[in-house]
Amino acid sequence: MFFKNFLLREKIKKNSYFIWNNENKKIQIIKNINFLNLDLMIGIDYQKKLLTENTANFASGNFTNNALLWGARGNGKSTLIKSVFKYVLAKHKNLKLIQLNKNNIFDIQLIYNLLGKFEESRFILFIDDLSFEKIDSDYKIIKSTLDGSIQNQPTNILLYVSSNRRHLMPRDMIDNERSSAIHTDESVEEKISLSDRFGLWIGFHKLSQIEYIKIIETYCNYYNILFNEKIKKESIQWSLQRGNRTGRTAWQFILNIASKNDLKIKI
Repeated sequence: MFFKNFLLREKIKKNSYFIWNNENKKIQIIKNINFLNLDLMIGIDYQKKLLTENTANFASGNFTNNALLWGARGNGKSTLIKSVFKYVLAKHKNLKLIQLNKNNIFDIQLIYNLLGKFEESRFILFIDDLSFEKIDSDYKIIKSTLDGSIQNQPTNILLYVSSNRRHLMPRDMIDNERSSAIHTDESVEEKISLSDRFGLWIGFHKLSQIEYIKIIETYCNYYNILFNEKIKKESIQWSLQRGNRTGRTAWQFILNIASKNDLKIKI
């Protein structure tokens, strides 16, 4: 057991990015993660500030909040988590990122038991695109984990979750409870109580055309692409064809422009 703990400690010490392997119940090393320079993330200054401060405080050893990043798809929730992590990691080498597939949330307690004892390291457990279609066993497991579980969340582990849904549930399911339940307050409270267990809520909303164009311009300046009226019009047309204006749509447009002009884009 001592030898296993020693090997795991060394593995954690020498690496920063991991993914949870559900088959062997171990953390697996990831050499690199995709992230953006925080300066390239436009229109979400408040969100960046909140998450950066929370992450830096956690890395410094302070008690901080689990975070739920929710809102419009494609506006940088997952990218912000990884980019803020990379930014804070530059000053706090004890910070570690572990991605957990949403289908493996039953393993959260096992991860707590495994990593909680390595107090010299600070772990962000990242679950991407989490949502529930009904109050099933998965829902109750993570709810219990966040608050009220027999074994409390270790102070060196923080949960960062992204979701397109504010309460991790479809809106129509909550509305149906309000209209049809006998004990309305209790039924609705049960459905929204999970999201209430996150101390930090960070919302992401649809971009205006001005914000979208600003993102395009910022990317062009950063990657030495000439930003002019032609690029502006093409980017608007691109968003119309896609049916949305998001940070992801803007990034895909830049990749398209770069490929047409044989430009190398490095993240």
